[in-house]
Amino acid sequence: MLKLYDYELSGNCYKIRLMLSFLDVVHSIESVDFYPGAQHKSPAFLRLNPMGQLPVIEDAGMVLRDAQAILIYLAARYDSQGVWFPRDDPVRLGQIAQWLAFADSITATASVARLHDGLLYSHVDSEAARLGAHKLFRILDEHLYFCEQVEQTWICPGDQPTLADIACFPYVMLSEEGGISRIDYPALRRWCDRFKRIPGFVVMPGIFHAGPGLEASTV
Repeated sequence: MLKLYDYELSGNCYKIRLMLSFLDVVHSIESVDFYPGAQHKSPAFLRLNPMGQLPVIEDAGMVLRDAQAILIYLAARYDSQGVWFPRDDPVRLGQIAQWLAFADSITATASVARLHDGLLYSHVDSEAARLGAHKLFRILDEHLYFCEQVEQTWICPGDQPTLADIACFPYVMLSEEGGISRIDYPALRRWCDRFKRIPGFVVMPGIFHAGPGLEASTV
């Protein structure tokens, strides 16, 4: 059985929980005390992931780290229809990969601001992180607005969400925990509402499951 090494409040771990739920993959979860226990830096965990980062999965004798890499693996192994990562469509694959890299930039900004405000990471530049996140949110908001003008619902062309949407969603939704308001990004907020209607959507602490037409709030 697939095992996910998980921290409940991590946006990157949440990406994997979403993917596992969307694909209905049977799995177990081993909780890692990221804060305050710093278990991800323990010798035992570093043997799994020398980078000392979450998430990590074990599946069929393989250990895999990095949220984006895990998303690709799960889609390739468990999505027989090729919906989330259409392996036979090089154009869409390139577009998805482009937005996976963009999601890493969201993590490097919005997540850093959240760590500063929520977990008291005083050694990071939270103001620079917030400014960086706003630049990215503006880019994504404009992209989604123009998508809507041609009746495109998701980040990448097509009728179905892809890994691009899963990769970008968590730290957009958690951004206000780092002092980053989404009020000026209406297309981004509409996309968040659509995402929460995907069958199999699961919540995480800090995201309330708002009803239709209402964007979720953060605590």
